[in-house]
Amino acid sequence: MDSEIQLISDGDSLAVIGDPTAVERFLASEGLPSKDFGSHRLGSALRTGAAVGQVGSGVAANSGRWVKLTQESAQLVQKHGLRESATTGLSTGVVKGSQGQIGGFVSFVTSPGSIVTNPAFLAGAAGVMAQLAMQQTMDEITDYLATIDANLDDVLRAQEDAVLADMIGAGFDIEEAMIIREHGGRVNEVTWSKVQATASRIARTQAYALRQLDAFAEKMERKTKVSDLAKTAEKAEYKAQGWLAVLARCFQLQDAIAILELDRVADAAPGDLDGHRVGLKATRGKGLDTIARSTERLLARMDAAAGTANSKVLLHPTASPAVVQSGEHVATKVADFHGLLGIESGRQSLEARRWVGAASELRDKVLETGAERVDASRRRGNETLDRARSAKDRLSDGIVERARRRRDENDETSD
Repeated sequence: MDSEIQLISDGDSLAVIGDPTAVERFLASEGLPSKDFGSHRLGSALRTGAAVGQVGSGVAANSGRWVKLTQESAQLVQKHGLRESATTGLSTGVVKGSQGQIGGFVSFVTSPGSIVTNPAFLAGAAGVMAQLAMQQTMDEITDYLATIDANLDDVLRAQEDAVLADMIGAGFDIEEAMIIREHGGRVNEVTWSKVQATASRIARTQAYALRQLDAFAEKMERKTKVSDLAKTAEKAEYKAQGWLAVLARCFQLQDAIAILELDRVADAAPGDLDGHRVGLKATRGKGLDTIARSTERLLARMDAAAGTANSKVLLHPTASPAVVQSGEHVATKVADFHGLLGIESGRQSLEARRWVGAASELRDKVLETGAERVDASRRRGNETLDRARSAKDRLSDGIVERARRRRDENDETSD
């Protein structure tokens, strides 16, 4: 007996839809970790597809799993020859195999009657996939914030600006809407009315946090004295983590708003769902680019400061290594932040991690060079002191000898 499973990829994730046993067997054969697509979400997409494209009622028994694409799992798309649609931008296909074979799903087949050929279903499924991807990022941000909760609290307590209060208040409204969505299965007009104005408040807070990071970069650029660089770098090291946490929280709330938006559009204007999903993805990418540029600028200034400190290590044997060490800590935090938000696909995170390694080497070099130079200075100082003491001793001996001769001469005259 043959089974078919439907594969849908949006470039970031993969939906595997079909008979529950077949789906589990396929994922096991490929070694792919997955999450439940959500029967109610899949059912909603199927209903939308049936209403618009008359998808057969038999697909209602299907289940789905969601897979986040990594470098390794992305190869599955090429392996099974998924074909990209110029209309939707999605890659789709049907894999067919025998139920009695664990690794039986090896051949790609076309199936005109399959659900992956139905535009309405694809739009619904792609919307759910986008929501699941954003939900996973939100969960990861929650874990990230939990590890630095004290830092975030310090930042929030230290600020009296209403911008951060906006973020906190918007967070309450959005979290309430997410809870209602989870229990009610949809986003009604009342729920949406509470959150539709929160996007601008979150964007305002995000811009504020980015300005704080830019301010540190500008201060580092203006400083030329190593002592001033050390103080500014130390402050940046302490404050940067908190502002990165604020940015992470803003990004988390923006993803939550996007999830709610997709539900609302699917309910009110399903024909607009796919275009809205693509628009949200573009907006999300633009936001990530803005964050990447700001954090890269800070890293560049920390890098330049470390170079300045290294060139003046002889004059500042304590402050110079401190500048390098602060830069290393900031770079590590930025690299972790980039990885959290998925900026690792570009050069930002890679450069940040390279900077960490280079900074570590530079710090060791500064410490080693500084120690050598300080020791050399001490040796030169000791040698100078020894010569001074020797000269002093010789001078003292000469004075004593001249005094003795004068006494002898005086004694001879008196005789």
